[in-house]
Amino acid sequence: MRVLLMNPPTESAVRRVLGVTGPPLGLAYLASAIRDEHEVSILDCVAEDLSLQDVSKRIKKFDPDVIGITSTTSSVYDAYSVARIAKELNEEVFVVMGGPHVTFTPERTMRECPQVDAIVRGEGEETFRELISSLDSGKKIEGILGLSYRRNGKIINEGPRPLIKNLDDLPIPSYDLLPMEKYKAEGIPFGTQITSRGCPFNCIFCSSSLQFGKVWRGHSVERVIEELSILRNEYGIREIEFLDDTFTLNKKRAVEISRKIREENLDVSWSASSRVDTIDRDLAEEVKRGGCHTMYLGIESGSQKTLDFIDKGIKLEDSIRAVKILKRAGLRVLGSFIIGFPEETIRDINTTIEFSKRVGVDFAQFTIATPYPGTRLWEYAVKEKIILTFDWRKYTTLDPVMRLKHLTPEQISKLLRKAYISFYLRPRVMIRNLIENRFLFRKVIRGVINLVASKLGKSLQI
Repeated sequence: MRVLLMNPPTESAVRRVLGVTGPPLGLAYLASAIRDEHEVSILDCVAEDLSLQDVSKRIKKFDPDVIGITSTTSSVYDAYSVARIAKELNEEVFVVMGGPHVTFTPERTMRECPQVDAIVRGEGEETFRELISSLDSGKKIEGILGLSYRRNGKIINEGPRPLIKNLDDLPIPSYDLLPMEKYKAEGIPFGTQITSRGCPFNCIFCSSSLQFGKVWRGHSVERVIEELSILRNEYGIREIEFLDDTFTLNKKRAVEISRKIREENLDVSWSASSRVDTIDRDLAEEVKRGGCHTMYLGIESGSQKTLDFIDKGIKLEDSIRAVKILKRAGLRVLGSFIIGFPEETIRDINTTIEFSKRVGVDFAQFTIATPYPGTRLWEYAVKEKIILTFDWRKYTTLDPVMRLKHLTPEQISKLLRKAYISFYLRPRVMIRNLIENRFLFRKVIRGVINLVASKLGKSLQI
């Protein structure tokens, strides 16, 4: 069969701010799962800056039997547009969607977009492979675990697919089907890698543990290095972001990966995400020696009351300690902070803003609490009837979509703008960022603040 996998054309906040977009690894994994038996092509419309008119031409040229579309919540309408175009060109083409949003809204998605024939829920490789095999052989798709589909005018949700126990059983993502030359930041070849899946934690705003399970599963160190070597040696990638929810969850493995990168002389610099309660001195020093320059920490709030409400499972002192350890090891720290949870007051949010400056992080990302489908925050918001809109384009983490007890949407937007300005327009921060040369942060101050300002309909020149 001819299978076209697509990342739909959509507005990318990351690209607007940093001028970079990462490879759609989910599609690359799906391609590797079926390409031995089928002709597969990947179209990354964001990286290639394609319009819907361009998409129509590409679909017509490739003439696929199946089109697979990935989507986030805020880009799902763009995915719908692609599905409609596909059916207009060929009503017999089979349209399947996947991704976190549709995983948790299969019925709603298929009602909103009648052109979608099926949805792959959760971890998709095995479900997608089985679906394509059934379509190719003319077998019925009933009974495929992890699949939602239409039958006699009804939407059927088959049972969940068991998670892949050994991630090394997955083939390496099909990087060769992606426009790797497009993934650059300030001219530096940029790549991403996922070395583990699953999250044992239960933060109310995150759906990761529901999508990929609460049991953490990691690739072997050897497999991680094999894939990293391909990126470095075959594609010239010099900057890597490890996309694991918590790269440091297994400290021993994180240290071994760092040491192996150094031993293999891979000459890459990289960043990763961590929890503040997984950081210690030995770990920090080893990842630094292995080429890590930045660690992303989910600090989330400067209010212990809010941290307890979101089930973060950390104390304020944990964040302060982790940042100190990482900074002493010579690493940069980017802290993530979220404002606008249902029970928060202006005082709580101002406490978070002040804590972002006091905790010692080099860079801060501020977002607005957003109840994504599948999360416990979504369940809370639905139960309390505080969702302001079901316009998925608003689910960007930069737009208020919940009605809060103590704050108006306008107040939340102003506080988001205040957070960025208060953090980044401090003289010492501006001077440091003007002097330093690391690509990830050259545009952060101007880009992020102007992005937030544009969301508020204001013009802010710095």
